[in-house]
Amino acid sequence: MPAPLPPTQLLVSERVVVLVSCVLSFLGSSLLVCTHALWPELRTRPRQLLLYLSLADLLSALSYFYGVLQDFDGTSWDCVLQGALSTFSNTSSFFWTMAVALYLYITIVRGSPTGTGLLCLFHAVSWGVPLGITVAAVALKKIGYDASNVSVGWCWVNLDAEDRVLWMLLTGKIWEMLAYVILPVLYILIKKHINRAHAALSEYRPLLSRAPAFQPRTSIADKKLILIPVIFIVLRIWSTVRFILTLCNSPAVQNSVLVVLHGIGNTFQGGANCIMFVLCTRVVRTRLFSSLCCCHYDELDWPLQRSHSSWQRPEPHKDKDVPDSERTKPLLAST
Repeated sequence: MPAPLPPTQLLVSERVVVLVSCVLSFLGSSLLVCTHALWPELRTRPRQLLLYLSLADLLSALSYFYGVLQDFDGTSWDCVLQGALSTFSNTSSFFWTMAVALYLYITIVRGSPTGTGLLCLFHAVSWGVPLGITVAAVALKKIGYDASNVSVGWCWVNLDAEDRVLWMLLTGKIWEMLAYVILPVLYILIKKHINRAHAALSEYRPLLSRAPAFQPRTSIADKKLILIPVIFIVLRIWSTVRFILTLCNSPAVQNSVLVVLHGIGNTFQGGANCIMFVLCTRVVRTRLFSSLCCCHYDELDWPLQRSHSSWQRPEPHKDKDVPDSERTKPLLAST
């Protein structure tokens, strides 16, 4: 195998951009964890899986932040520790991302019942496999300085290892490329199933006076199903490109734009999930804004909050022609 390329020298501006991405990802993952902890009524099984994904992304953002901040120039104990944490959390994030897609496929398309057994399987695979790989890599001294040719300042697989390509695949790349295939396939199957169900239901819509009210929410859900795999691939593809360029010993791996895209793509997954599942999910977004602006609870149409707070009770004549259950139905059903 040809000798490795010279180390990629990171500019201060590149490091700042990636550090900001790490911070945003950390905040986004923390917000997802907080919404799960604060509001029990939002703890559906998919969002429970999203919680575990957020924990992996949170640890990933922290480890990458330390790595970019240090910008290692050799293998040291903290380089190995940081590389081990980022390897474990990053690989775990891949598994939990695929677990969410697989769960939705099983429940929506297959219609199979899901219980604690499936969740235990997800835990065993999504935490156990990355942990086993990481422990083996550390024990065999495969984690170390990688000259920033397959990273952006942080440590990963030691480029001095003769079997470095094998360990790059095992500690991330093979699972990343597997996700490129599995995620689009599963979400396309889910979307096709939903479209068939909508087509079957369309025969009865003239009989349902309120059916048109559900069209906007259906459109939003369909767009999310498309965006989930697209966003994952758009974020992750740059690290795959640099990995391939490194294998080809191409100097293009040190291109500044490619380095920044790689840094953002690897570190911003938590921020992207927050945008998708908090800020772009109406139920969670409204609940979040109502908590931040508690003095406006009565304007955000949350009867549950008003029932526990007398000072938030509306005037007797306000909206008396519209039942509370009808006014909150579109909000609670919204995606």
